[in-house]
Amino acid sequence: MPTAHAPAAAEAAPADAVRERGVTVWLTGLPSAGKTTIARALAGRLRDGGHRVEVLDGDEIREFLSAGLGFSREDRHTNVTRIGFVAQKLAANGVVVLVPVIAPYADSREAVRKRHQAEGTAFLEVHVATPVEVCSERDVKGLYARQAAGQLSGLTGVDDPYEAPAAPDLRIEAHTEPVADSAARLHALLAERGLA
Repeated sequence: MPTAHAPAAAEAAPADAVRERGVTVWLTGLPSAGKTTIARALAGRLRDGGHRVEVLDGDEIREFLSAGLGFSREDRHTNVTRIGFVAQKLAANGVVVLVPVIAPYADSREAVRKRHQAEGTAFLEVHVATPVEVCSERDVKGLYARQAAGQLSGLTGVDDPYEAPAAPDLRIEAHTEPVADSAARLHALLAERGLA
């Protein structure tokens, strides 16, 4: 009588089948702080090193995933937790997920961190600590000018709160160094944690 054989689970998996460890890198900071610019520079470095990378840009998420949400505290929280959910799923599958999103409230960011911890997924919080004066001079999207002209209210860091992280994994003062240096410091942190 033939006997059933269990799969040879103990056999070594091929090198290309070994799953890369993913991570969510959450870059928080004021509008025009340089979050997306740093994320895109870091993404290039990581891709050059053979990593799978996704950039979940806040503006794109607002357009495609959170289009029905406004900018109340509750809606901002919902937006952040949605992004955190997507980021965690990607990171759990070996993707380095870069998330340049304002995420102004500490409790929202903490909810995302806790979801990652509960799922055993790596999470790093990076504060792009560009002062509001510098951000308003850059004014990449014209938000500060519109707020000053009375055409916009609820601008984070001006007439709506921004709760800076008390103890981020890394604080980048992007206004004091070139983008490449900021990306390199973040890349070094990932390498130090065994994530790049």
